[in-house]
Amino acid sequence: MQKKPFSRKNYGSIGHLPNSRLGEGDHCVTDGQARIATVKTRDKHDRIIVQEKLDGSNVGVGRLNSQVIPMTRAGYRAETSPYEQHHLFAKWVHKNYDRFMSILNEGERLVGEWLLQAHGTRYALKHEPFVAFDLMVAAERTPFNNFMERVGGVFVTPHVIECVAPITVDEALGRLGEFGYHGALDTVEGAVWRVERNKQVSNGSQERRWEVDFLTKFVRPDKQDGKYFSQITGGELVWNGAINDYAA
Repeated sequence: MQKKPFSRKNYGSIGHLPNSRLGEGDHCVTDGQARIATVKTRDKHDRIIVQEKLDGSNVGVGRLNSQVIPMTRAGYRAETSPYEQHHLFAKWVHKNYDRFMSILNEGERLVGEWLLQAHGTRYALKHEPFVAFDLMVAAERTPFNNFMERVGGVFVTPHVIECVAPITVDEALGRLGEFGYHGALDTVEGAVWRVERNKQVSNGSQERRWEVDFLTKFVRPDKQDGKYFSQITGGELVWNGAINDYAA
């Protein structure tokens, strides 16, 4: 029986905003959380970061016992996946071993989207297929500014739509435009809102630090998951890049 290297999922689910398209097992955030993300913050200690949502396979790379481990969303080693795209991801990670080692501390996971295979959106990629969006230890996320300081100059990250204040879904999608900023050939899937809170470190202390409070997302209601999968189309897999570049 396969074991998960970190004994957990690589990445969990994110609650949806109202009117977002829900898939099986999906859930919505509370009305209060939706208001904080899209209308009005609680106070000056909230910060809202909104980014383009990308449509690929959720993957991660962890550092454990000084080894770099490519993983699927479920938390298993990518090379054990039944899907070719994950085997290609594992090979790409090992080719880029030094880059991952340069940013990952022991026990951390860099989570992102692997865009080599088309799922519900095709891309004419303007960059490598891996786009990183979270740096995690267990369930704790690294605050956005710290994440960008460590990861932004090393790996591609999702386009930032807003990095201070709440914005509505219509405003976010309007700023993205039809195809977003990562080479989408189909209408962009949606956006992700990251709500951070500047909290006091401890009672009686004046020191504060940013923490990720919650994430939420909006997916277009007409989005069709996996519409380019061969089991749906009856045809060949659709690739967003030349797989020979990753197969060796």
